[in-house]
Amino acid sequence: MLKWIETTGKNEEAAIEAALIQLGLDRDDVSVEILERAKSGFLGIGSCPAKVKVTYEVPDEPEAEVVPAAAPAADDAVVGRINEFLTGLLEHMGAAATPRITVDERGSYQVELVGEHLGALIGRRGETLDAIQQLTVYAVNRGLTKRVRIHVDAEHYRAKREESLVRLANKVAGKVVKYRRNVTLEPMNAYERHVIHTALQEYPDVTTYSIGTEPNRRTVVAYSRGEHR
Repeated sequence: MLKWIETTGKNEEAAIEAALIQLGLDRDDVSVEILERAKSGFLGIGSCPAKVKVTYEVPDEPEAEVVPAAAPAADDAVVGRINEFLTGLLEHMGAAATPRITVDERGSYQVELVGEHLGALIGRRGETLDAIQQLTVYAVNRGLTKRVRIHVDAEHYRAKREESLVRLANKVAGKVVKYRRNVTLEPMNAYERHVIHTALQEYPDVTTYSIGTEPNRRTVVAYSRGEHR
């Protein structure tokens, strides 16, 4: 069964990201139709946000009696697959760490790698951790009829990285406004770019957008010349 939602954002990418966050899906899980492109207007007058229609597939369900929603519960089979794969991978890497698996309110599996001195598992800018997560997602979902979302972390790196990105975003935005010059940030993955966009969406006289292609896609923090977004 196909379903869809419509979302808006300051640009097409922001509107799509808003839909993905609302649905808890990845970009590859949906199809996107641009309904309206963003218009900046003149001095903010006549501006309008981008509007997109995001279509996604859900399993057909028979009609049933409506019952109160229960909190997401962990699927023992999925937990077993995550644990088996990561334990084997970590042993192969020679890493003294064990996976601790929980399920959040959206039904995503949150995996914390527990151990000491896990810097090698995190890697530069979290690149090794991202690779471990991607391998885990692929291995666990292979053969499953319903895809599960898995997030892998170590030493609470992702929360710390998000905090540092927010600080970076505000520091760069201050320079952009002061010198009225655009600044292009280092390449980041989609999640990190989203953190930057979100941190600066209400920052006066600043707008953000992304350029380039993966894995070298970058966020630009731009002086908006007083335009309202």
